[in-house]
Amino acid sequence: MKINVQSVHFDADKKLLDFIDARVGKLSHTYDTIHEADVTLRLDKASNNENKIAEIKLHVSGNDLFAKRQCKTFEEAADQCSEALRQQLAKHKDKVKHI
Repeated sequence: MKINVQSVHFDADKKLLDFIDARVGKLSHTYDTIHEADVTLRLDKASNNENKIAEIKLHVSGNDLFAKRQCKTFEEAADQCSEALRQQLAKHKDKVKHI
């Protein structure tokens, strides 16, 4: 699976990129026909401390799955996105199995 990470208006450090690769890479264990993952990291202009946004879009056979979370850290947001996508993948897998 190919993972594309885009950070908007900042440069993501190596540690963050490795964390995202590990989290998103684990999704391929749930469903093996994930073609590509697009990860977008950006900062919200809000004044509160929960201004980090992570968006993950998975390209799977016949569908695209998407999750977006806003948290205090990019790691927390990416972790919550990957968990939401894991649940979506399980539902998608069951739907494809019954067709």
